[in-house]
Amino acid sequence: MTQTIKKDVKEMALEQAKKNGGKLEVVPKVTINNKEDLSIAYTPGVAAVSSAIAENRELAYELTTKKNTVAVVSDGTAVLGLGDIGPEAAMPVMEGKAALFKRFADVDSIPIVLDTKDVEEIIQTVKLIAPTFGGINLEDISAPRCFEIEQRLIEELDIPVFHDDQHGTGIVVLAALYNALKLVDKKIDDIKVVVNGGGSAGLSITRTFMAADVKHVVVVDRFGILNENEDADYNPYHQEIAKVTNLEHLSGDLSVALKDADVFVGVSAPGALKAEWISEMAAQPIIFAMANPTPEIFPDEALAAGAYVVGTGRSDFPNQINNVLAFPGIFRGAMDARATKITMEMKVAAAKGIASLVKPEELTTTYIIPDAFNENVAKVVAKSVSEAVQ
Repeated sequence: MTQTIKKDVKEMALEQAKKNGGKLEVVPKVTINNKEDLSIAYTPGVAAVSSAIAENRELAYELTTKKNTVAVVSDGTAVLGLGDIGPEAAMPVMEGKAALFKRFADVDSIPIVLDTKDVEEIIQTVKLIAPTFGGINLEDISAPRCFEIEQRLIEELDIPVFHDDQHGTGIVVLAALYNALKLVDKKIDDIKVVVNGGGSAGLSITRTFMAADVKHVVVVDRFGILNENEDADYNPYHQEIAKVTNLEHLSGDLSVALKDADVFVGVSAPGALKAEWISEMAAQPIIFAMANPTPEIFPDEALAAGAYVVGTGRSDFPNQINNVLAFPGIFRGAMDARATKITMEMKVAAAKGIASLVKPEELTTTYIIPDAFNENVAKVVAKSVSEAVQ
């Protein structure tokens, strides 16, 4: 049944793309129906607007689309479920992201795909186009390159830069964790969390959890548990995270890490979590199996093995942990507040805002996270982010 649904969706997506020629169009906000309209929208009238901005560049936020426009930038090297498919093939995904920005937070965005994998070229290209935009959303750029690209752009630009593959997932899974912990009556600073997957999402989730007061995190990558005593062959990002996680210095594979763990977070590979390992976890284990489209374990199998709360990245199961709950409101709030950076405090605030949308009387094991089409999500996230701007 699932395979049939997938096939139908793929066919419909291709038909839609062929019919529409993509998902986006540019529509003017002004009318241009006669010579007077033309003279105001373009020459000679536009010179007055340009001259005003030339005297005070800050006026670009008031007089142009900059204040509400985000660049969605990718090199096509890490497209979800498809891998390194190149810039042209990544374009439909970036168009989709831009469509979601508009639909959920009324943020205009432009998809930009770059025909280079060179870190310096990507950084310089984004810096050169930055005057057009009020924010930069990096998308589907492979690790570990994505870490340096984002960090350099954060340091070198004065507009918000956000790599959604890292931080969007971290924000939404933290929101889900807040509400799941209410159901099992556990405190966030008492739990043991295992994050399976040491890529961009896994490391960002780990940092976000720790910023939210999770004290005990163990990160597992494909070569095993990250351990600062065994880090000789790690990349710098794994070495850095190994220093602040795995306080017991566990060594081994995922099955070792999961013993007595309260929470499993999977951003790794299909089937990575075996049902029998769940029985080794603490009472009422929480499972967030987010590999897409095939999770680390399917919800029915996890529940049968003793899981108490299960979330996935899929829309056909309860508790979908979907980045669309975060990124539109994050940018809406950051740009409205004229923030120059998106800080960890803003991310944690966004997670708390998302979690608050599930009222105590609504909270159940199959409803810990609001629906993507809840019209209040982007508004609440934007407000939470704006209030956290320092």
